[in-house]
Amino acid sequence: MPAPPRSRGPSSMCHPHPGPHDLRYRWTVPSDSASTTEPTPPKPGQIVLVRHGETAWSLTGQHTGTTDLPLTANGEEQARSVGRALEGRRFSQVITSPRIRARRTAELIGYGDQAVVDPNLAEWDYGAYEGLTSAEIVAERGPWNLWRDGVPAGATPGENNAEVQARALKVLARVRADVHAGSDVLLVAHGHILRALAAAWLELPPTGGQIFSLATSTMSALGYEHDAPVILLWNAPAAS
Repeated sequence: MPAPPRSRGPSSMCHPHPGPHDLRYRWTVPSDSASTTEPTPPKPGQIVLVRHGETAWSLTGQHTGTTDLPLTANGEEQARSVGRALEGRRFSQVITSPRIRARRTAELIGYGDQAVVDPNLAEWDYGAYEGLTSAEIVAERGPWNLWRDGVPAGATPGENNAEVQARALKVLARVRADVHAGSDVLLVAHGHILRALAAAWLELPPTGGQIFSLATSTMSALGYEHDAPVILLWNAPAAS
């Protein structure tokens, strides 16, 4: 369990109840000023999540797992907007999916030099459903839910929800010590893997990610409230 939180920290969010789109209350720039109070245990840090910018297939709703699509021109501008929202934030770790759309997003938001690739942040392997829309899948097989039904093997083996959650848990294990020590970490990845990671953080079952929605080029943050894992921010767009 993390140490008890202190009253406030330089990298924490300024206000517990910001308006839904008011980024002024979400991100603070660390201060170099020395504290005159006695040392206190560090307040837990945050896990900041950024979903990559727009791609051609995110526009059409096609499942994009292993296909290595680049960002669109609009997706690159979206990522730059996220970079402006995150300007001044310091992260002890910056971890990105190996896919080019995530790595390019990490570069455009200003953390490319610090970013380390982790295959566990790759998007869900959709197997035979790679490149298909949900409507096309339902037309082929009838009622279908990715989180419940998974995918059949195709050119790649595909994954079920438990396999995706297992990868998410490995990422959380990699960053948890930093968060407990009071440092923030940044993860740049994809819609389904980040939803699975949020569910794992909240100790939900492997199907838990289906309760979240996550748009391209949005910011979210996971952390603690009274020692309990919570969502501090979710699916927040950056101001253009």
